[in-house]
Amino acid sequence: MNVLQIASSAQMEKIIDNLIQHGTDLGLALLKATLLIVVGRYVIKLINKTVRTLMEKRGIDPAIRSFLGSLFNILLIAMLVVSVVGVLGIQTTSFAALLASAGVAIGMALSGNLSNFAGGVILLIFRPFKVGDYISTATCSGEVKEVQIFHTILQMPDGIRVYIPNGVLSSGFINNYAVENRRLEWILSVDYGEDFEKVQPIVKEVLEQVIPTSQRPAESSQESIELHTLADSSVNIVVRVWVRGEDYWNIHFAFNKAIYARFNAEGISFPFPQLTIHRS
Repeated sequence: MNVLQIASSAQMEKIIDNLIQHGTDLGLALLKATLLIVVGRYVIKLINKTVRTLMEKRGIDPAIRSFLGSLFNILLIAMLVVSVVGVLGIQTTSFAALLASAGVAIGMALSGNLSNFAGGVILLIFRPFKVGDYISTATCSGEVKEVQIFHTILQMPDGIRVYIPNGVLSSGFINNYAVENRRLEWILSVDYGEDFEKVQPIVKEVLEQVIPTSQRPAESSQESIELHTLADSSVNIVVRVWVRGEDYWNIHFAFNKAIYARFNAEGISFPFPQLTIHRS
């Protein structure tokens, strides 16, 4: 074996040793990163649960709890990613610089989401509604289930859940039906031949049966039963009364059922569209 062969053999052994060493280091780094991911996810889950429990015990509003919970979870995941990158041997300063430069481009691309985040903050500050309230917007209506950092979740009456961007919700109009007292209104149509002086006390009696005065809001106990309009084919009577917000729909349907039965029993006719033709 000559000198060249001996040198070549030594170089190959050195290369193999380097490959084994780097492979071992890489394998250990990957193992550490995997363990860190598994343990980190468990710890994040535990911390999130603890934070939610503490906020519930302190009586923090559910909307604020869900918003802060989502934000805190994102921050913890970001910390875990940085830790994993450091374990893999990547310089965190270089990674931070790369992340910052990428963040500018991502921020421009996700400007809509940034406005949604700002909208979520506005909703939490001014509190136009809270979790459990029934609201309506320009596009849909439903019960508020959760306020997240980018979206607010509404559950519609048919069970469908709608995710509305916070930016759209904070800049549009919102009707909040979760109020203490609401005014109910009915338009009752009767034939032109019916006597209003006869119909009015009957309506008043039915209204008292459905919702006695003692069960109405104290500051709004007076009902209104007035002749509303003289329409083409009917005389329209408007009935207005204030009720508690939680009783709104129950009273609405109960009165409809009761007044229909009473009008039929009293022989009061409900009109229908008709056209009278006179022959010359």
